[in-house]
Amino acid sequence: MQTKRQEGFSLIELLIVVAIIGIIAAIAIPNLLASRRAANEASAISSVRTIGSAEATYSSTSTNGLYGDAAALQSGGLIDQALYNAMAASPTAKSGYFFGVTLGGTVNGQSYVTGSAPSTAGTTGSRKFTSDQTGVIYAQSASNSTVPQSTGGNAIGN
Repeated sequence: MQTKRQEGFSLIELLIVVAIIGIIAAIAIPNLLASRRAANEASAISSVRTIGSAEATYSSTSTNGLYGDAAALQSGGLIDQALYNAMAASPTAKSGYFFGVTLGGTVNGQSYVTGSAPSTAGTTGSRKFTSDQTGVIYAQSASNSTVPQSTGGNAIGN
């Protein structure tokens, strides 16, 4: 009597492979999300520096030596459209962050504070960043997506 030879994988073997893939995914996904948050925060720091450089250029080239708002920086070609959109009244997040510039001083524009906040605190970033005309960048923990209007937190390695 001849028996048919069965080829292929059994259900148990397939379930073991699926379980192993699930375990690997459970280990890898949190690390991937943490890497994404770190990349978003690095991009936010870079954008805060870009805004600071744009403000310094605007101040030294404007007639009265004052600092400018987001519209002035964008119309002068000092910041790109994506950064300007992240600073608009109805912002579009740039790399998971919103940005803003607050002008101050006895004459509006004698000083400025630039701030950034994650669009979804804890998911796209866990810290807010601020800077002013001194160029020092400060970081503080983020519990919401409100862009700070004053410097605060700890100075980060500049």
